Amino acid sequence: MTDAATLARAHELADDADRRAGIRTRDARPDELAGALARFDATWGVGRTVDLASLTAIAHAGNTVLVAVPEPGGAHATGELAAPGDPPLGAALGFLGWAGGLHVHSHMNAVDPRARGRGVGVALKLRQRAICLDHGIDEVRWTYDPLIRRNARMNLVRLGAEVIAYHPDFYGELRDAISGGDRSDRFEVRWRLASPRVGRALERMPQPDWRAEGRLLLVADFEAVRASDPRAAAALRDASREAFTALADGRVRPELDGNGDYVFTADDPDRER
Repeated sequence: MTDAATLARAHELADDADRRAGIRTRDARPDELAGALARFDATWGVGRTVDLASLTAIAHAGNTVLVAVPEPGGAHATGELAAPGDPPLGAALGFLGWAGGLHVHSHMNAVDPRARGRGVGVALKLRQRAICLDHGIDEVRWTYDPLIRRNARMNLVRLGAEVIAYHPDFYGELRDAISGGDRSDRFEVRWRLASPRVGRALERMPQPDWRAEGRLLLVADFEAVRASDPRAAAALRDASREAFTALADGRVRPELDGNGDYVFTADDPDRER
């Protein structure tokens, strides 16, 4: 079980993230589930996420279905973004899994585009972490597109998650509002909620200088390349697939260096320097 000090600090960090973003993150009420679904649909496209009946059942079973709502007088004055009846500024969905050990799979985390860059997505993750620790769950996993640098930075550096697997075409053909016709290659990450690595990341301490046994440079904005030049994006995807074959045996894993590029390292993920 997680000790009382770690639990208390988890809630403090979540509350601090809320204050910085000018929001309040919490479990979605039953009457807010349709709004949470609307936020997911606005991000990925109608019919590309879950349906309301499924979301209701998932929430009723006690899984993490969270919303981020404006805090009146919040630090960033986000209240003007949401009118009564509008979807929440952010929503997150996670559910229990036990493949490879009991964990929560954090499936979706969506933020109103007008509120991005304010830390709403991080606040939802930190609230999810606190709730999981309250219930004796010390690991959260999710997937992300390894070529999107801002997501890699949030997951590996800001939150302290670590890559545990590479899954080419994990979701098959998506054709959603984000991915278009791109291949659904994904990194799976593990967030060990009470680990030294995560503790240092959440306290904003410097990450180690990882010893590199290979590298992959990332473009600054892969999503922009994908939208403007699909052929160039496909070539980058092909190059990444070739580079990520180095991860197949599990001996090395990708981390981000100070430039925001991948380094492949066999270092202990909990090392301090």
